[in-house]
Amino acid sequence: MSTKQPEAFAGADILDQVDHLRRNLDGSYRDTIVEAIYEEAETVAQKVVHTEATRSFYLDQRIDRIVTSKIWGLPFMGLLLAVVFWVTIEGANVPSAMLAEALFWLGDRGVDLFNAMGMPWWVTGFVWQGVYLGLAWVLAVMLPPMAIFFPIFTILEDLGYLPRVAFNLDALFKKAGAHGKQALSMSMGLGCNAAGIIACRIIDSPRERLIAILTNNFMPCNGRWPTLIILATLFVAASFPPAYAAIAAAGSLVLIILLGGATTLIVSAILSRTILKGEASSFTLELPPYRRPNILRVLYTSIIDRTLFVLWRAVVMAVPAGGVIWLMSNIRISGDSLTTLVSQWLDPVGRAVGLDGVILLAYIIAIPANEIVVPTIIMAYTQAGMMIELETMAELHQLLVVQEGWTLLTAVCLMLFSLLHNPCSTTMWTIYKETKSVKWTVVSGLMPLAIAFVLLFIIAQTAYWIFEL
Repeated sequence: MSTKQPEAFAGADILDQVDHLRRNLDGSYRDTIVEAIYEEAETVAQKVVHTEATRSFYLDQRIDRIVTSKIWGLPFMGLLLAVVFWVTIEGANVPSAMLAEALFWLGDRGVDLFNAMGMPWWVTGFVWQGVYLGLAWVLAVMLPPMAIFFPIFTILEDLGYLPRVAFNLDALFKKAGAHGKQALSMSMGLGCNAAGIIACRIIDSPRERLIAILTNNFMPCNGRWPTLIILATLFVAASFPPAYAAIAAAGSLVLIILLGGATTLIVSAILSRTILKGEASSFTLELPPYRRPNILRVLYTSIIDRTLFVLWRAVVMAVPAGGVIWLMSNIRISGDSLTTLVSQWLDPVGRAVGLDGVILLAYIIAIPANEIVVPTIIMAYTQAGMMIELETMAELHQLLVVQEGWTLLTAVCLMLFSLLHNPCSTTMWTIYKETKSVKWTVVSGLMPLAIAFVLLFIIAQTAYWIFEL
């Protein structure tokens, strides 16, 4: 009677085959086979073994299906951006008003002290109504928004979302001949362009880093928000029913940001094909796992490294600007202040681009800090001789629209000019420190200014022509 041999374990054949291949194939093939075996083992293990790490991995994947989706990725990013700005603007309103009131009160006490000491009027005016009030405006306007925006930005960075932003925009920047990481420096520029310039260090390619530096100014920083918010409130919101006014104003601000992003891509594409010609470098972007933000790191990075660092640079630049504003408003020639004379001289140029001489003068004086544009305009129109604050939007409407004749064309041109004009001196100094080049620093200042004037001239002249028809 014959006996049937038991069937051998199937795995033995596989092991024999693997051993045979290991002895007879070269190293590359052996490595490929071994890697395939380990990958298959990992796949099987992931299907049957559910640990905390694997559960987190699958949760990250489910989230990424939305935030990095070709369909939903960009809309989600835009919605998140709108929420961040709404929180920043709404959250900064009350602290800014309280800080301004406290600083202005302190300034009045300083004036009283100097008067009691018998100081000449021009010393008191220059120190307290010029230098100090200019500084107070910058602190009141910049500090609260930055104290809100930078922590939120750092939380998103610590959470792991910002690499997803670069992933979503990488294709667009690659088509423009730029680097996908430029999206991160753009996002930082929304808080402060000087901080955005510093953030360009994450780009390894010198050419692409320079493109990111030269175009970061097209992202509106928080110093430009007061002007944009006032225009959105006076002209955009006023054109809608009260129930939709706030939504319309917020929508116009988001539109400005999108326009800034489009301008960044267009200018980046032109630069990468002309004076900074070259191919976009490829990079491997590893999407980190989502993680709980480290509160201590968030506070240190957002407050120390960003808010206080940028604020100090702005303060240094704003101090002399306040003195210049006061001198121009109080030095008179034939009864007219220097502010009036210079604004009249600039008026033809301003009218040609849909603005006026006062607005252009305000932006020249406010080169050290965009935060003082609005108070400078108010001071020039009212001939107050010092920075003042109108308490209600109705008073501002009376001054700008009724008295000075601002129109919707003025608002559109001013919003575009606020978006596209030259960087502030703090940003220019940061550009020089990062590039070590006077040439590129000058280009970074003149290029956006030229773009702004050309675009506004076309818009204004077209509007004048249509109106005359």
